[in-house]
Amino acid sequence: MKPLKKTLHLADTRGKADHGWLKAKHTFSFSNYHDPSRIHFGALRVLNDDYIAGGMGFGMHPHDNMEIITIPTSGVVAHKDSFGNYGTITAGEIQVMSAGTGIYHSEFNHKQNEPLTLFQIWLFPNEENVKPRYAQQSFDVAARHNRFQTVVTPADDQQEDALWIYQDAYFSIGNFEAGQDFSYQIKRPGNGLYVFVIEGEVQVAEENLKSRDGLGLENLQEAHFKTTSGVELLLMEVPQ
Repeated sequence: MKPLKKTLHLADTRGKADHGWLKAKHTFSFSNYHDPSRIHFGALRVLNDDYIAGGMGFGMHPHDNMEIITIPTSGVVAHKDSFGNYGTITAGEIQVMSAGTGIYHSEFNHKQNEPLTLFQIWLFPNEENVKPRYAQQSFDVAARHNRFQTVVTPADDQQEDALWIYQDAYFSIGNFEAGQDFSYQIKRPGNGLYVFVIEGEVQVAEENLKSRDGLGLENLQEAHFKTTSGVELLLMEVPQ
C-alpha cells in the first residue's frame, strides 16, 4: 500500500468572505476565493462554513450535476426549489439535494432576529444528468455520543437511518468526550477521508487538530483518533 498522504487545512488559512449579512469561510476555492492548491479533495469540491443574518439568505439560483449537503449547526433554514419542495431544516437535521439535470433553489434564514449557521458541502456526482431530487432527515444527536453516526451513504448502499447521494461517499458525525481513543474504518477501498473538526480538539495521523481545522487523508484503511478535549467531528469519506 502507498504511504499515507496528508493534506492539512488549518482553520485560519481558509478563504473568507464578508457581505455583511453573510460571513463565510471556504476550505476550498469558491466564488471570489481561488487557491489552485485548494480546488478539491477527491470528490469533495466545496466545504463552506456560513453565518447568515436574520431574514437573509440565497435567492433562487441554479445548480446542475452536483451533490449538495446542508448541515445546520444553529438556527433554521427555509428551503424552496423549482420541483415544489419547501420546508425548514434545523440543527440535528441534514438536507441533501442532487442537482442532476438542473434545479433552482433558495436557502434563507427562517428567523428574522436570530443568526443561522451551517455547513454547505458539494460533491462531484458519480452519475451525471440524473433526475434532480431532494431529501432531509432528522437525526438523534444523542446517538453520536462517543461513536460515529453515519448520516450520508452512496445510492447503492442506502440505509434506513441515513440519507443517500449519487456518489460512493459516506458522511459520519460523532461527539466524543476527552480521553477517548477510537478508530474509523474506510468503508470502500481506495476512498480518502477528510476529517473536519466542528468543535474541540483531537489527534489523528500525528496531527493535532482544533476547531474548524481540516485534514485530508489518502492511502489508508483506518484512521485512529485520540481526544484531548471534548470534540465534535465530521468525517467525509470520498473517492479520490
